[in-house]
Amino acid sequence: RYVVLTTKHHEGFTNWGSPVSWNWNSVDTGPHRDLVGELGQALRESNLRYGLYHSLMEWFHPLYLADKQSGFKTHNFVLKKTMPELYDLVLKYKPDLIWSDGDWEAPDSYWNSTSFLAWLYNDSPVKDTVVVNDRWCNNCSCHHGGYYNCADKYKPGTLPAHKWEMCSSIDKLSWGYRSNMSIAEVMDEASIIEELVQTVSLGGNYLLNVGPTKEGVIAPIFQERLLALGRWLDTNGEAIYESKPWRVQVETSPDTVWSCCCVWGALGMCELQLSVLCPPLQVTLLGYGGTLEWQESPGKGLLITLPYMLPSPLPPQSGWAVKLEGVK
Repeated sequence: RYVVLTTKHHEGFTNWGSPVSWNWNSVDTGPHRDLVGELGQALRESNLRYGLYHSLMEWFHPLYLADKQSGFKTHNFVLKKTMPELYDLVLKYKPDLIWSDGDWEAPDSYWNSTSFLAWLYNDSPVKDTVVVNDRWCNNCSCHHGGYYNCADKYKPGTLPAHKWEMCSSIDKLSWGYRSNMSIAEVMDEASIIEELVQTVSLGGNYLLNVGPTKEGVIAPIFQERLLALGRWLDTNGEAIYESKPWRVQVETSPDTVWSCCCVWGALGMCELQLSVLCPPLQVTLLGYGGTLEWQESPGKGLLITLPYMLPSPLPPQSGWAVKLEGVK
């Protein structure tokens, strides 16, 4: 329910008319459009939260390279480029979320992150609504931030104590578009759904990346994956949106079961290792009418009979959310 646009990546090109990126932005050259502003308006008309990704550093900027050469004792790049852009983005577009990146080479004293965040949370026009991630200096990740990214494609083994987000990419090898990408290097629908379910089971948000072409087009294979995920959420969104981690995040049964059954259980059964049943227990399957039969398994768990499916050469769709009413 939120979208994060790359306003500027590490090469420095800005997707809005940044006043400190003359002739190297989407208004002065290329499409001659304010892409940040146009997307923000479209998102708000669709009732989606508006997030902005911004890279603190730039690979090739002379001022950044000079600051780096000084051991980050000088701050010319931050004072003349990074901070003016961040303040401009907030004041002009009033985002709901700021997704910072490009932080890892320098400490917060160089980036002046604490001063910007103090302004953001105390005096900015979005001070009461904005959230930020944890990439603001070379030792911030997984320690400081409104929510944690920790690392690209981060998957915690146990339930984290702090709100977090798993950022992933449909192209398994890249965050940007690759014209030489092969189908084997693209996440399939089942993998995306399983990654989403695992993330939500552990209390995380799921941010799924697609890289547009140089013309700004979302490739058909990415469109297909996003639309498939949308159809799955139309049926199973109740198990995802506004949900909270339960006392059990992943089952110990042979089948892959997080908050949803990610594979169709053997013999049409789904086994849950529950310790407290509270009859009368009602079991339903999202997207399927009627209740499901169940029985207590020998280990005080729950053995659910899934709906009968006709034999097919194709595997069934991925991910099924079983709803339990009467379990403590």
